[in-house]
Amino acid sequence: MARKTSKAPTKVAATARTHRAIQKDTDAKDAETKGKKKESGAMQAGHALYPEPPFPKQHLKKPGNEWQLDPPPMYDNPHYKGSEKLKGMAAIVTGGDSGIGRAVAILFAREGADVAIVYLTEGQDAEDTKAATEQEGTRCLLISGDVSDAKFCKDAVAKTVKAFGKLDILVNNAAFQEHVAKIEDITDEHFDTTLKTNLYGYFFMARAAAPHLPRGGSIVNTGSITGIDGSKELLDYSMTKGGIHAFTRALSGSLAERGIRVNAVAPGPVWTPLNPADKDAEHVAQFGADTVMKRPAQPEEIAPAYVFLAAPSCASYITGEILPIIGGYK
Repeated sequence: MARKTSKAPTKVAATARTHRAIQKDTDAKDAETKGKKKESGAMQAGHALYPEPPFPKQHLKKPGNEWQLDPPPMYDNPHYKGSEKLKGMAAIVTGGDSGIGRAVAILFAREGADVAIVYLTEGQDAEDTKAATEQEGTRCLLISGDVSDAKFCKDAVAKTVKAFGKLDILVNNAAFQEHVAKIEDITDEHFDTTLKTNLYGYFFMARAAAPHLPRGGSIVNTGSITGIDGSKELLDYSMTKGGIHAFTRALSGSLAERGIRVNAVAPGPVWTPLNPADKDAEHVAQFGADTVMKRPAQPEEIAPAYVFLAAPSCASYITGEILPIIGGYK
């Protein structure tokens, strides 16, 4: 009796041939791709063409003045149309004189909010921001001081409530950042300054603001991608940003029963005075080049996220969240 021949070897051989055919096709495409010159330049996905590296080599003295930065950060977002999302509200924005804070203050005003801007010593930047904010048709209050001082924070909130009659939104944004090559280079004074500005300041402002925030009010903290991924040259800064993320989550639970939402935005590289007042001129020239978009964000690209998180009409069911805006994942 003849033995039956199994069809299995024929089937597996066909499968193997299919695998080789796919491999051959992919190898050919890889070779074709390698032969083509990759497109250079940054990704542009908005209404404007945003600046891309290399930037002029520059290094700013702290705390960093926006009026000295080249090219000037883009903050006014002319294509963003307000729709009264924050009408009748009052907000405080720390670090509101420049960078992300300036862009946030202007969009808050465009949405109908009065805005108090807290800043350190950057008087010209603060006046420029006040003028741009008031052009939106709402009131703007300038308050100069150090957020690492608990008494100042309490006074800043009191001045805001006196001027506007209320407080609905707190944006904690003021920050100190200075890179080091190794942990031994971080002095006690450096470490204290970073923690007291970035952590104490956020805590003091939130503690002072909380009694005044109504049901429907909100706090939006500025975190950072360094608080998620870390940065080997920003050990202390990364520590504080991770702490801000944890503080956001914890405070959201603490204030939930009072109807106050707490969230954070965690940006990647953004073209503001912060980094040019930190890194040397050579590094500043290539700032943001290693992101997927091959450029840093401009402040006006980040600010709408703060409007979204602050506005009850947009984010009434969002609290305790960390929103990364980092220009894509590799």
